Amino acid sequence: MEELNVITEADRYVFGKGCHYEIYRKLGAHIMEIDNKKGVYFAVWAPNAVSVSVVGDFNDWDDEKDEMKVLGKSGIWETFVPEAKKWDKYKFSIETKTGQILHKADPYAFHAELRPGNASKVAEIDGFKWSDAKWVEKQEKEDRYDRPMAIYEMHPGSWIKDYSRGEDGFLDYKTIADKLVPYLKEMGYTHVELIGVAEHPFDGSWGYQVTGYYAPTARYGGPEEFMYFVNTMHKNNIGVILDWVPAHFPKDAHGLAEFDGECLYEYHNPKKGEHADWGTKVFDYERNEVSNFLIANALFWAEVYHIDALRVDAVASMLYLDYGRSAGNWVPNKFGENKNLEAIEFLKHLNSIMSKRTKSCYLIAEESTAWPKVTGAVEDNGLGFGFKWNMGWMNDFLEYCKTDPLFRKGGHNKMTFSISYMTAENYILVISHDEVVHLKCSMVNKMPGYMVDKFANLRTAYTFMIGHPGKKLLFMGQEFAQLREWSEERELDWFLLNEPLHKEMQEYVKKLIHLYRKNPALYSNDRSYEGFQWVNVNDSERSIFSFIRKMPDTWKGAFLFICNFTPMERPDYSVGVPKEGVYKEVLSSYSETIPEDTFESAEEKNTELTLRKFKAVEEECDDRPYRLNIPLRPYESIIIAF
Repeated sequence: MEELNVITEADRYVFGKGCHYEIYRKLGAHIMEIDNKKGVYFAVWAPNAVSVSVVGDFNDWDDEKDEMKVLGKSGIWETFVPEAKKWDKYKFSIETKTGQILHKADPYAFHAELRPGNASKVAEIDGFKWSDAKWVEKQEKEDRYDRPMAIYEMHPGSWIKDYSRGEDGFLDYKTIADKLVPYLKEMGYTHVELIGVAEHPFDGSWGYQVTGYYAPTARYGGPEEFMYFVNTMHKNNIGVILDWVPAHFPKDAHGLAEFDGECLYEYHNPKKGEHADWGTKVFDYERNEVSNFLIANALFWAEVYHIDALRVDAVASMLYLDYGRSAGNWVPNKFGENKNLEAIEFLKHLNSIMSKRTKSCYLIAEESTAWPKVTGAVEDNGLGFGFKWNMGWMNDFLEYCKTDPLFRKGGHNKMTFSISYMTAENYILVISHDEVVHLKCSMVNKMPGYMVDKFANLRTAYTFMIGHPGKKLLFMGQEFAQLREWSEERELDWFLLNEPLHKEMQEYVKKLIHLYRKNPALYSNDRSYEGFQWVNVNDSERSIFSFIRKMPDTWKGAFLFICNFTPMERPDYSVGVPKEGVYKEVLSSYSETIPEDTFESAEEKNTELTLRKFKAVEEECDDRPYRLNIPLRPYESIIIAF
């Protein structure tokens, strides 16, 4: 068989250099016409294979019928099958040097058979009629750091289920989009972050053990249906973020592990090439073709599917050679250090090419250590990420919230420490899915006390989060105080919204998000101390935090936050303010959940819940010339407008 001239010598050269950023249009399965015959062109990189053939629906899965030809020394094998067509299932049959025959899914497949079959499927990614040009243009022009970002993290398969559609109850991408848009718009979220979209065989991995990096999971439909999802979000001014996993991959027989009989996508040395705790393999970032596979994949989601950002999972595991490994079970770099030098270069290459090829898409790092300049410019020896999850803030915040109020004064600094490093990176404050599983409890059940206390405590916690500098992320269900931990096997407990406490929580979170989005003082100065001032940072005895969010050089549009983290009433509470005048309460967490039986009449309740006004008294307080006398109720958070 002669070369088919689909993958040229130039393609092979650039791929070997790790810079073929659209290699997914060459490798994989592509419907085309060759020599006046319509069929499917197949190509796969398997340099250690003795022979390769493609097997599938089109040849009765016969290992010998459609043999492939290797292209020079590139390790790329190709063939053209006129009998193959769209949606046909297929795998590559690879003969190893030991004579073993492996049936592997296509690493570059655009679609896959639903587990447990796990075959690849011939699919197309061109031809969808996008109508999100206005959204894309807006993202390219606007400064993402000067905009509000309220992210709804969700797992599509367990948000809502419908068992009339099948035993798994999965909705399709189109139905999810049509149901999700009105909910996100009502709540005020600016972005949705999807976990578990790239194809994965095991539901319990939540999509973090990927076998099909170029395939939206077949659980919810095919490529065109996922394009509809993204397009629908964009037409409704909602950004789409995908979780992306370049740190490791599973050992499933049909996947990337020992792809051609030898370690190909993973490091050869198991002390470097395996995460024993996770039971997964580690990508060999030093190998150009592997680096190319991942970088092209990131660009693929941005350029083909119009994704707005990729949240890069487990970055710390990539940066440190000893991550999750005991002494003697890791390999130092050439300097004797624990830094993975090639992973660092991979991340710099990835972020730099992403910023050059697409103005609107960026990467977000889930990085749990104090690695410097994660969001710093590559030119300044940074990694180049757009944002970083603030894991330090999250851990301190949750630890404080779980503490009995009687003892919170001893951990006061857990809530204040994050301000000291708030400008070190471009941060997103997160309460993610990882914090509401594996016996960690749901958010509301992390809170101490009786049930009514838990809800009051959580409202105050969310208020503090909205006021703290940094973009925001909340995992699905926590906006209405889901009681149970999250499980991918069932839908959220939406029935809880029939209960007043849960409905009121949802309404309160909605008010917080809308207040955040409408007021630049709450989002446009996240990276500057000009936008944040402590009023009283040391009120540990009463466990009260007071601070101001503002625009530079003006008090217009500023907000005062007061968060009482104890069930104690403080009728004599005073707080310092910088100027005279009347200050108006715009939101109180307490006003949302006062039980009906507290009041003797509806008139009394309406009077009690009226938003209050406070006149500044010219008297020094908190090192400021004026004071507001504000009686604080138990667990009450108040947001006051200047």
